[in-house]
Amino acid sequence: MAKALVVVESPAKAKTINKYLGRNYKVVASMGHVRDLPKSKLGVDVDEGFEPSYEVIASRKKVLKELKDGAKEADEIFIATDPDREGEAIGWHLAEELGSGNKKKIRRLMFNEITKKGVLAALEHPTTINKQMVDAQQARRVLDRLVGYKISPLLWDKVRRGLSAGRVQSVALKLVCDREREIEAFIAEEYWNITARLAGRVPPEFDARLLKRDGANIKVGNQEEADKVLSDLRSASWIVSSVTTKERKKHALPPYITSRLQQASRFPVKKTMMIAQQLYEGIELPGEGAVGLITYMRTDSTRVSEEAITDVREHVGRKFGPDYVPEKPNFYKTKKDAQDAHEAIRPTSMQWDPGTVRAHLTADQYYLYPPDLEPLRSLADASRDLRRHDGRRHGRELSVPRQGLRAEVCRVDGSLRARRGRSAHRGGRAGRGERRRRGRCGCAARPRGR
Repeated sequence: MAKALVVVESPAKAKTINKYLGRNYKVVASMGHVRDLPKSKLGVDVDEGFEPSYEVIASRKKVLKELKDGAKEADEIFIATDPDREGEAIGWHLAEELGSGNKKKIRRLMFNEITKKGVLAALEHPTTINKQMVDAQQARRVLDRLVGYKISPLLWDKVRRGLSAGRVQSVALKLVCDREREIEAFIAEEYWNITARLAGRVPPEFDARLLKRDGANIKVGNQEEADKVLSDLRSASWIVSSVTTKERKKHALPPYITSRLQQASRFPVKKTMMIAQQLYEGIELPGEGAVGLITYMRTDSTRVSEEAITDVREHVGRKFGPDYVPEKPNFYKTKKDAQDAHEAIRPTSMQWDPGTVRAHLTADQYYLYPPDLEPLRSLADASRDLRRHDGRRHGRELSVPRQGLRAEVCRVDGSLRARRGRSAHRGGRAGRGERRRRGRCGCAARPRGR
């Protein structure tokens, strides 16, 4: 008989954690929330301090009965829901439903990664349910209900039944409408970039962009002007009259937070988070069972644990050589309004490289796993900065008679090497209607919209 009951949110997470804990623990999934505001009425007493009124979700009654039966036989009850406001609220609702007789046995487990190390460390330092986080979630839920319960029927009548409106959708609609008005009022202005591919006696070749003519900044506004400039360039004598070289550093990118991960992914937000949840909860690997491959994916912090930084620095040293490991790891400031409750999104261990796990991941999971997204930022966190001889901002100016050109040459690739692969240099497709004309001298004129 199990001595302790562990409650998590999903069956996949339960399966992974159960493997680490053994026969003295029974791991059960609550399937998410077990209580919520009623669907048939407002469920918030506006006159009594906005007090919410909860009821058990019909589809969770069977699960709740199993939890209550298990609680009677257990010496300890561990709430191991996700380490965020929503997970804290689920744990609180569970504690309320399990009754006052079990409250002394209930402890909270917090872990940022579903690995044996992470789970066992959490068991050694159990905490209590954080009522402040619960109240924060309740305030958000009540606000959702107050706004959405009254606005949604309007959408059903005017647009389509089943649409949802609330605190997020209402503000988002306002932002979209404001932006759409700006787009409608925008007057497009055509401009052209002209680039030359140059090669001297000593390699490498490089691209140089036309910036000036007769010492003044040049602006090419249409194809006729571009053709005239190209004609002049084809007949020009190309002489480097001076070279000014300055070094510029491009710092390694910070580790991923939730919003940056969503922006970087090619998938919609909902699908991105669903796949990240799968990687967090555990993937079946031969000889290992279910293994959580990434840390918790809902975070606003760029902080990475000391142990993880050491792991990544060792990995960078082995894979790329000691020259790519900085004397001190890079650290990034977290925004002032960030909660900083969890680490940044990162791989749980560098031993699960892409070649090892690829056969056990779906194509979508593999896209979101190394080397495409999460690990790139973690590798960058422990890699040297990229150093360039940069001409676009500071530097290498190649002066041709009446023409001013700038170019850049990479000197030390640093974190760029860790990011090379399928996603490091994904070039976007040319815009619709974009044309490229290249002359024999290696010059190219490219139209742009602005």
